[in-house]
Amino acid sequence: MLNIQTEKQYNKIVENYSDMIFRIAYQYLYNKYDAEDIVQEVFVKLLSRKVIFKDEEHVKSWLIRVTINQCLDYKKSLAKRSTVPIENMEIPFEHKEEGILEELQLLKEDERNILYLYYYEGFPTAQIAEILGKKESSVRSDLRRGREKLREVLREEYDFE
Repeated sequence: MLNIQTEKQYNKIVENYSDMIFRIAYQYLYNKYDAEDIVQEVFVKLLSRKVIFKDEEHVKSWLIRVTINQCLDYKKSLAKRSTVPIENMEIPFEHKEEGILEELQLLKEDERNILYLYYYEGFPTAQIAEILGKKESSVRSDLRRGREKLREVLREEYDFE
């Protein structure tokens, strides 16, 4: 059991997971500043709730689920709606990660999120299903469909045969 009781434990979690939470929030919101707000809100929730975790993976799953929920709530809020042209977006990823992220944005949100969690965060389909509250078979189907659509997008963009 993992119980966050000290400032040192909390700071370690913030240090280990803030970049991941930021990337997930950015993927949902396409805005650096909104994503930063989500990161803060997620950690405030962690601090304000006395959650007891089974292990480090449970912490990571909980943080991802809360991040996704915060993003969805944020997107529902009419007061916070804004759009940013894709050409003006600043992508906060390492150079090696940037390669396919723009193309991912062209997919449906479910497919994009599953592909991101699978390839960038390294989660197996069973854990993605748990995080997103879906059946594992649905996650595998969305993963397959997302790969096919991404392959099509890449073919069109780079004129592959």
